[in-house]
Amino acid sequence: MRFLHPDGSTVHLAYCTNVHPAEDLPGIHSQLSGFCARVRSLLGVPRLGVGLWLPAGAARTLLDDPEELVRLRAALDSHGLEVVTLNGFPYRGFQQEVVKHRVYSPDWSSPERLRYTLDLAAILAALLPDDVTEGSISTLPLAWRTEGAPTALLEPLVEGLREVRSRTGRTIRVAFEPEPGCVIETTAQAAALLPRDELLGVCLDACHLAVGFEGLDFGDLPIVKLQASCALETPPGAQRALEAYDEARFLHQTRCASGYADDLDEALERLPYGERWRTHFHMPLHAAPPAPLTTTAGYLGELLRAVLAPPLTRHIEVETYTWSVLREPDVIGGIAAELDWMRRELAVLGLKEL
Repeated sequence: MRFLHPDGSTVHLAYCTNVHPAEDLPGIHSQLSGFCARVRSLLGVPRLGVGLWLPAGAARTLLDDPEELVRLRAALDSHGLEVVTLNGFPYRGFQQEVVKHRVYSPDWSSPERLRYTLDLAAILAALLPDDVTEGSISTLPLAWRTEGAPTALLEPLVEGLREVRSRTGRTIRVAFEPEPGCVIETTAQAAALLPRDELLGVCLDACHLAVGFEGLDFGDLPIVKLQASCALETPPGAQRALEAYDEARFLHQTRCASGYADDLDEALERLPYGERWRTHFHMPLHAAPPAPLTTTAGYLGELLRAVLAPPLTRHIEVETYTWSVLREPDVIGGIAAELDWMRRELAVLGLKEL
């Protein structure tokens, strides 16, 4: 979906396909026809943006067999879909039974992460619509909490991105995504650790920022991409209601004013119940959980205003990947409702749907 900003530029809205389990190209083609095309139909739009997640094996297959890449581009076109951004955070197995800390492996200390990201850059350059010259890839915030910061591979990353631009005429930017518990946990840490280069920047995940109680002044930090997401919020004294969200697949970092925990079970054991908590559990944008729990949808609205007036990024990706653990029977309808919520928010900000 595309929107015209009051300044005359185009803002792209997509939803991320990491919500759908698939580890190979046949599975990805099934996503496009079985999920993405149906979401587009429900929304009644001629063109739907998708933020593709391509596991490392599938990405390598696309580059090893150019015909497969042509076939994927043709499938996108035939289903009325377009891609301007990729989610390059998970490397593989994002919807397996237990993900937790595995999602950070390999991290940016590993040549495998560099190769995967540059593979994605080459693929995205080929998938961009004909009238779009810039794409984005979100990636993990260097590594899970560790001694030091693995930044040595960022220079060859920039060199590889420049090569893609020289060869294809398309600019692909990589966005590091601050997340609680990681080497880059805040936007201030991103500003301190990332080299200043036009091809690098950050991906602002609204859920992550809300869990960290982060403000909305990002200075001159280059914002490549925004992920529209909501965290789970708990008022003081209502923490037992969170027990229903303590599950085994994903990591649910939790923060309050006086402390933090790296997962929800740990938080329930030791964080003070007399404070407001925010938990890294991606909740649907358009719907509140059962009371007394709420979400950080208000924070997301404030973040959208801060980032889009004037536009600090033109790539927005809805990323509620937790539908499986929420046991939502109508995932397609839920995704469509989220995108509808987003287009209403963008309309309030003066953006017109194209």
